Amino acid sequence: MQPSNDMIRQYLDDNPNAMPSQAAIELGVSELAVVLALPEAQVSQFPLSDKDELLSCLPHWGRMTTIIAVSGSVFEFKGEFPQGKYAYGYYNLITEDDGLHGHLKLDSLGAISLVSRPFRGKESHSINFFGSEGEMIFKVYLGRDSNRVLLPDQVARFNALKERSLAA
Repeated sequence: MQPSNDMIRQYLDDNPNAMPSQAAIELGVSELAVVLALPEAQVSQFPLSDKDELLSCLPHWGRMTTIIAVSGSVFEFKGEFPQGKYAYGYYNLITEDDGLHGHLKLDSLGAISLVSRPFRGKESHSINFFGSEGEMIFKVYLGRDSNRVLLPDQVARFNALKERSLAA
């Protein structure tokens, strides 16, 4: 039996420091199911139809942290999100020199969530890309300055995305 949204919310209330990925494992649900159960103030869904526009604007936001988790291992890249273009059935991330490279299979994208949830007691915002089965593909966290404070320009851009997604 799949846990209900109420059960997921109760787990998150009882474990306020739990990451959605941890809650998903503990509860035997997809990470998307956990994210969708977050309080409205912490999550909004970004329209999949606007994914190209989103991906094309991210390179202009500055340094962020891209996270990819696979089989319990977590890979982090700190830097600008790369420009991309479509070719050979993928959205290809292109960086001139060193940096994040990759090939996104966007036709298997199932959801994009804008998540605002504290991480280790600090304000945190991320753009979460999910596959068609609710599995996490990757996350892009807003950047921080040398004092670990979120970059105000990025917070403003993120909040504008949230407002736009709520109006859609």
